[in-house]
Amino acid sequence: MKHNTALEAVSKIKSGQHIFIHTAAAAPKPLVEALVQRAGELSDITIYQLHTEGPAPYTEEQYQDTFTVNALFIGANCRKAVNAGRVNFIPCFLSEVPIMFRSGIIPLDVALIQVSPPDAKGFCSLGVSVDATRSAVEKSSLVIAQVNPRMPRTHGDGFIHIGDIDEYVVMETELPEHAPAPLTEVEKKIGEHIADIIEDGATLQMGIGSIPDAVLSCLGNHKNLGIHTEMFSDGVIPLVESGVINNSQKTIHPGTLVSGFLVGSRKLYDFVDDNPMVRMLDIQYVNDTKVIRKLPKMTTINSAIEVDITGQVSADSIGTMMYSGVGGQMDFVRGSSLSQGGKPIIALPSITSRGESKIASILKPGAGVVTTRAHVHYIATEYGIVNLYGKNLKERAKLLIDIAHPSHRENLERAAHDRYHKF
Repeated sequence: MKHNTALEAVSKIKSGQHIFIHTAAAAPKPLVEALVQRAGELSDITIYQLHTEGPAPYTEEQYQDTFTVNALFIGANCRKAVNAGRVNFIPCFLSEVPIMFRSGIIPLDVALIQVSPPDAKGFCSLGVSVDATRSAVEKSSLVIAQVNPRMPRTHGDGFIHIGDIDEYVVMETELPEHAPAPLTEVEKKIGEHIADIIEDGATLQMGIGSIPDAVLSCLGNHKNLGIHTEMFSDGVIPLVESGVINNSQKTIHPGTLVSGFLVGSRKLYDFVDDNPMVRMLDIQYVNDTKVIRKLPKMTTINSAIEVDITGQVSADSIGTMMYSGVGGQMDFVRGSSLSQGGKPIIALPSITSRGESKIASILKPGAGVVTTRAHVHYIATEYGIVNLYGKNLKERAKLLIDIAHPSHRENLERAAHDRYHKF
């Protein structure tokens, strides 16, 4: 049913229901604001979300008696609330979120989504975020949508007929944007080291941020690259336009760029609009290790908060302070390690903004290990890139100390000697 206001569109939500909010740049801000407007008349509402862009007012202290919020990935808009205890965190692989929804392990009643206007046949598109939202729509008995003319129409698994949307409001709002930031010298050096080991014909997975952008900026002389990734941003556009990324060597979905969601500038949103070369697919499939491993030379680039000298990668917390989540890191680390010629890469600056070493003798107490030392392969900092696969603990420590910041190497060597004696 079409409504005139967002408040009317969410009027059928009842106390006790479980609600999913569309992911990342597709979070329907007007519907979220309308839901919060109803906080005084609702109770026992449970919200599930992955990372969402824009404000998350339901996480504020004044609403905690109405909304119980569960984050399957922690974004900036709910990080403080997680660490204050107002928002719960569910550790999980991104590939398994749709499984949790489809199996009923996480029950859903309502999906708040944002879609493109319907085409001549009545089909809308989930646009910039198909990811786990496809499964949430399937399992929700009440689907409420913001129909937004600014939402790009993407090809793939994100089509939903207007007749399958129970309540909707047509509202034109701009999507959140992340314009590429200028690269630092550290980021450029990390990008160069990683680009040096990317082979022609490789398929890439990389996310948003300066290090992925730095890597992409160094690939201008490469040939026949492909993309199979959980998400991407503006950095791929110049390489597609120059023909460096043509997806010609991919054994699955050749000729097409595959992703689950995307965040970037308006240029990116216009690039994917009605672009048959881009396929936005269900994240249960995109991040499936069995799928990823079938792509030869699968090269994955993921970030870390801290790496210890045995190769353990902490990526979801700073000690006990939760920061992000598991996401798709392990999906792609494992998938690319099983790919013929695949290369899983973890990239991070050697030090924090405070000068602390990100290559540590031991992880901070309470830090979460996202990629285990048994799964880790390549680690890159601005001082180089090393491969830990098949190396013993002493060899790993020596390699990692070589790419640590020079001001911390002596302390790391001393710690390694105390730990391994004959180091």
